[in-house]
Amino acid sequence: MSNVKAAINLAHSPGYTALTFSRDGAFCYTGGDDCIVRLWKTDEGEDQEPPTAIEAGESIMTLAASNNAWFSGSKDSDVRQYKAGDPDMEAVVTSSAAACIRCISVDPAGKRIAVSSDEATIKVVDIEDTVNMSVLHGHNDVVRKVTWEPSGSFLTSCCADGGIIVWDLTQQEPRQVKLIDGIIPAIKDKDSREFAHDCSALWHPSGQYFVVASRTHEIIAIARDSWTKASAFSSSSSTGTIHALALSPNGVYLASSTNKDVHIWSTQTRRLLFTFPNATTEFVTQITFSPTKNLLAWTDFAGSLYRWSDPIPSSSPSPVTSVSTSALTRPSRRGPTLTLFDDEAVAHKPNRQTNEDVGIGGVDDFENEDWILDDIGDGMEEDTGAQGDDANALVKEMVSVTKAQPAFQPGSTPMENRRRYLAYNMIGVIEVTDQDTHHIVNVEFHDRSARKAYHFTDHFRYDLAALGPRGAVYACQPENEHPAHVVYKPYGNWATQGEWTYELGDKVRVLGVAAGGPTPSKSMRALSDGDMQGNGNVVVATSDNELTFLSGTGIERCSVALDGDFVSMVAGPEWVFVVQRDGSTTMDGSQNLMGTLYDFEDMCVLQNRKLPIRKGQTLRWIGISEEGAPAVYDSAGVTYLMPRFRIPLRGTWVRILDTERLERRQGKDESYWPVGLSEDAFMCLILKGRQEHPTFPRPLIQELPIRLPFRGKDPKDAPLEEQQVFARESMHLQITRDALGDEEVPDDILARELALDKELVQLIQTACKNDKLPRALELTRMLHHTSSFDMAVKVAAFYRLVGLQEKMQALKEDRLARGRPQRRDWTRDYDPVLPPRLPPAEIPRGESRAFQDFGPPAPVHRPGLARATPSLPPPPKDDVHAWNDDYAVASGPSVPSGESKRKRADDDGVAYGDVAQPDSIKRRAVEDDGYAAPPAQKPTNPFAKKPGGAADGSRNPFARDNPNKSLHKSESFFDKAEAAETGKWKGSSPFFFSSVHVVSRY
Repeated sequence: MSNVKAAINLAHSPGYTALTFSRDGAFCYTGGDDCIVRLWKTDEGEDQEPPTAIEAGESIMTLAASNNAWFSGSKDSDVRQYKAGDPDMEAVVTSSAAACIRCISVDPAGKRIAVSSDEATIKVVDIEDTVNMSVLHGHNDVVRKVTWEPSGSFLTSCCADGGIIVWDLTQQEPRQVKLIDGIIPAIKDKDSREFAHDCSALWHPSGQYFVVASRTHEIIAIARDSWTKASAFSSSSSTGTIHALALSPNGVYLASSTNKDVHIWSTQTRRLLFTFPNATTEFVTQITFSPTKNLLAWTDFAGSLYRWSDPIPSSSPSPVTSVSTSALTRPSRRGPTLTLFDDEAVAHKPNRQTNEDVGIGGVDDFENEDWILDDIGDGMEEDTGAQGDDANALVKEMVSVTKAQPAFQPGSTPMENRRRYLAYNMIGVIEVTDQDTHHIVNVEFHDRSARKAYHFTDHFRYDLAALGPRGAVYACQPENEHPAHVVYKPYGNWATQGEWTYELGDKVRVLGVAAGGPTPSKSMRALSDGDMQGNGNVVVATSDNELTFLSGTGIERCSVALDGDFVSMVAGPEWVFVVQRDGSTTMDGSQNLMGTLYDFEDMCVLQNRKLPIRKGQTLRWIGISEEGAPAVYDSAGVTYLMPRFRIPLRGTWVRILDTERLERRQGKDESYWPVGLSEDAFMCLILKGRQEHPTFPRPLIQELPIRLPFRGKDPKDAPLEEQQVFARESMHLQITRDALGDEEVPDDILARELALDKELVQLIQTACKNDKLPRALELTRMLHHTSSFDMAVKVAAFYRLVGLQEKMQALKEDRLARGRPQRRDWTRDYDPVLPPRLPPAEIPRGESRAFQDFGPPAPVHRPGLARATPSLPPPPKDDVHAWNDDYAVASGPSVPSGESKRKRADDDGVAYGDVAQPDSIKRRAVEDDGYAAPPAQKPTNPFAKKPGGAADGSRNPFARDNPNKSLHKSESFFDKAEAAETGKWKGSSPFFFSSVHVVSRY
């Protein structure tokens, strides 16, 4: 026995560590807070590199094994099945809706598996046919542990409220046999260390009783025939809280852990056989015997695995081989408890051989005690000494491993009492109610005038969702033969027109979803056939380490590869903000998260910055502000904002709020669950005590004022509130200015700048009053308008600071000459990415709307069907240039004439066609000689009564002057009309007729 020692492996990061053996004893499986399971070979030593299973998304809470498989349960609500000795996952046996899996137990036949979780129910699942499932109802709180009776007829479950229920599973419908209350401790705080203690009810292989650790720090045996206490295991050498228990495969020995010691008892005599003092550095989380070997293993809260080979000496009954009933009932007497480090004299007692049947715990059996040798302790001490400082360094390194933060959906909560929130933001809330066979999804909006609430029945059990400005997106995971898919439901559209589904490939899981798009400019309550501004954008993060961009109508646009593990994302009007892990977590506690801003227009990277999450903290929430800036919130209660996000790759994170320093936080045990950000308020839900997420009924959104974490407290500098207002308003003005581009500054921004200048003038007055002239001069440089400089100069003159007054005047002149420094910076900096210019939300009223406007169509202008007008040849060459010059002087810029569509047969091939002349040219009067404009004449009424009688007939302007004169054609009009018809000119001064307008002089 001199070679016996305990092998120690630093298996996992500190925290709860689960343990189990394969049924053939070849492997030992361990899982911990680092979300992985290691497969240790029991026949290899400490220097082995075990394979790992990494499919779990959160901490491993329980492990179990059957004849040809092993199972793991974790906080991510899934029970996974693996082939025995293989780290590759085969299937997901069952899931518990957003509830942590607490315990897995496989029946002795290896055909059924019992699963307990944070829900108050127990699932008994057929391993071969997972659809064949029974659900046991009876507990009122979390079921911590479940164990099988050796025949598989009974199942015992231990609840967090201190109750033990025995179930009869022999019938088709399971029934509750007995409720045993008041034996185990009641521990309801799932985060406490006491909750990690093993409270399992361990059945003896005979099936006559089970043992359990009581709340009075005893090991109690409960008889099956009466379900009452039959006996207790106690010893003065074992006092304190019992952390874990384990029975040997043949039921001869019982192992327990108290404080940091490991004890082995005799189940027949209830005698403490020996103690292994200071066996661990932390309390033991699980302890178990190998099913085929003389091997005892345990794990502790520090994440270490201990394997003790040959804990039972060869001269004593084997912990594996079955023993006769007569041996189990032989009388025995107690003796002193021996430890591994007792005096060496004990080891040199004379041996006594016997051919009698071996008894359990009797004097004859344990008189030969030379199996309790000091060489075990010496061997362990030598091994420890050999490691020296290197071993301590290794322990320190493993303890510092940081647990990777799992992916999460902003605004989502876990399922609690059959209800949960899938999304909770400034747009609205998505609530889910579990109805066993399906879910009821209820969508409510904060502004009911803009969007209409709705609800629907969910048969796919959507576990991810996001509310966007123009629609809601839902996603479910693959199950059985159904692949994962994403459904998008736009607001204000008929379901058959707007809703669409996007299916993913086989075994591809959805890690996160986001819905974005421009903010609607009209109410979306009324149903329509589409919006000219689109249905927004959808982004899906998958387990293939990619981001899939889709349009609001379901068109696949692009698949962008991620650089690291996906953590979370949120979409805004113009972009999607994605958080991923840049590599792995660091040894000093950093999550190493990177935030990337992707533009919806071309999927390019607008910003790529590391998140300012401090070491030891995690990311709790990401979102967008009212101005569209990305924001994050960490577990320390600090909120960060990126104001200059429009300047490509130049954004920085600004601390805008530390909730731990709020006045209302002092003396209160409360925390805050973020919902959104406005310019001057932090929108959140207030959680009381240790509450981690909101519950039902839905709480009201509270507004907390944004208080920049300034540290200055000197009242002589300036009132802190004035500094807060100035800094906060300046930051938001930066965000607004970046969205302007080359546009003129609107009046509302000018008004805000003037209000900010007033705050600056007050700060200048405070600086002048306290004789802090450099600060007053610096504040003057921050003024926005030149009129504000005059106010600053008056303040300096009031305090008779002539030098400061002159410098302020010089700053004003420099501002007038060079412009505002912000404008100068824009010319040197990267150009900001401006908001997209969207089409109008509605068609103008004057335009026709297909299938909706049944009035007569608008008239269509057809030049080919217009009334024909005569075409004239060009005037003689000797007069053309003169006419052009005169006409150019009279009418200004010339208007080119087009070619006529119709030509006369007798034309010489050159014609001046119809020309659409401007009205100003059409109305010009052209003179025959010189083509000068006629002199202005006083308007007269030809029909007015003239003075002087009517003897001369002047009252009729159309009367002939000489009645005897013969009628003839006018030389001024009819001659020219005839010339236009015949194409022959009379005289030397032709007149050019426009095809559009003819002007004559009477």
